[in-house]
Amino acid sequence: MPGPFTSHAINHVSHRIPGLRRIPAATLIEIAEVVLLAREHLRRLEPDERRRVVALIRAGRGRRRNLSERERDELAALVAKAQPRLFAGLAAEQLSPFPLPRRVVYGPPRGQKGPVSAAWRRIRH
Repeated sequence: MPGPFTSHAINHVSHRIPGLRRIPAATLIEIAEVVLLAREHLRRLEPDERRRVVALIRAGRGRRRNLSERERDELAALVAKAQPRLFAGLAAEQLSPFPLPRRVVYGPPRGQKGPVSAAWRRIRH
């Protein structure tokens, strides 16, 4: 059972954020779990790397074409280090009412090329 300070803080916050009282508790818990998952993935980057990602996004004003080739490569490497594919799979699994297959959550096994990747290679080259 939460203490009096926690109860007071929750009550205070629920009055300050419009519409928060109308959101079911289960939905709030799911949102909190996804936020914690996002935090875990962002912590894969060092603080300097997180600041650099923000600086690159600001410099590019949200568009990759506004960055130099070197900056684009740097941003891609930093984003890849945070493992966005794994984050998306784990978030989908967290929100799914039933268990998802491993390939959906974790992606295809490394080195395995499927028909989609073969088609993508034909388009790009």
